[in-house]
Amino acid sequence: MEADWPKGYKMGRRPLVTILDKMIALDLLKTLLSVWTVIVVIIVSRKFIKILDKAVEGHISNDTLLTILGLKTVTAGISLLPAATFMALLMVLGRLYKDQEMSAIAAAGGGAGTLYRAVFLLVFPLSIITYGLSLYASPWAESRVQRLLNQDEQSSDIRGIAAGKFSEYSRGDLVFYVESITSDNKMHSVFVQDRKKDKLSIVTAEHSHFEELPGGRYVVFENGERIQGRPGEFNYVIEAFQQYAVKIQERAIPALLAPSAVDSGTLWKSAVPQDIAELQSRLSLPFAILLLAFLAVPLAKISPRGGIYGSMLLGFLIYFSYGNLSNVTQSWIIKGSIPAWPGVFWVNLGMVAVGTFLLANWYGYRWIIVAFKKKVST
Repeated sequence: MEADWPKGYKMGRRPLVTILDKMIALDLLKTLLSVWTVIVVIIVSRKFIKILDKAVEGHISNDTLLTILGLKTVTAGISLLPAATFMALLMVLGRLYKDQEMSAIAAAGGGAGTLYRAVFLLVFPLSIITYGLSLYASPWAESRVQRLLNQDEQSSDIRGIAAGKFSEYSRGDLVFYVESITSDNKMHSVFVQDRKKDKLSIVTAEHSHFEELPGGRYVVFENGERIQGRPGEFNYVIEAFQQYAVKIQERAIPALLAPSAVDSGTLWKSAVPQDIAELQSRLSLPFAILLLAFLAVPLAKISPRGGIYGSMLLGFLIYFSYGNLSNVTQSWIIKGSIPAWPGVFWVNLGMVAVGTFLLANWYGYRWIIVAFKKKVST
């Protein structure tokens, strides 16, 4: 019995985005956001501990602490996008195999092309966004962090003062102690020891406070005495005062920016190997997302009975090998051991070869040879 199909039924065009594409892309997006959030929180938490240590030591002011943390979150989030995308892909594709949804897709004639179309529906726009973030947002955030740190470092000798604690500054040459600090930031029972070369100065006062004066910022001591001299000698000068002000000297910090904080336009024009390595590192982020997505599709097929995380171990091994090889290649570029171009992109070509091998292993080499012969014969 033959069905009387309307003319042109079988010639109808396939929709550009199918329901299956939307299902996989949305599932991948949700998983990606979850994985990316967890990784960023873990990494930023470790960075925040280091930032807090600097704040306790007085190298970072409380006013800029949250700003620096936010900027560090931006840079960490951008650099972790390839890892989060790779993990999310392995989890989503592994779940499709576990729930036998891949069997249904294969029975309907879907193969690697079907999966790649659904995956790159999300991955390709994400790589374009990462390109802009890596080349412009990340160096902007790094430059802001370094400028804030330089500004705080110039006046770090006046921060970190806490009641009942000896605070050391200038590598121990300056020691500051206060017994209590009132709500108006006035310090009581103050002791200061300042060592300059072979001279020693000790100031004790009932009260002290910081004050902005026309000549700069000063620490003002009230009702105390000052002792000056050389340790081991008996020739000391003792002065009593009702008010004594000392100007806070701001240290000169070099305003040089690290390569990670230099804008991409400057790096394009630079011929310094270190700048070229940094530029290639930024360009590698969007390529890494595409390459890892290319690898994830056949990689999830390797151990379909291993559950959602069946291929995660091999995936981690491939990812860390890729990251370490990229870092080693960048160091070789800086040292001049290898040519600056193509430089780190040789590692990307190696990843393409690995992905091609995994994809060929999925289809089977005999099927590829037969298909190739048919193409040649026709």
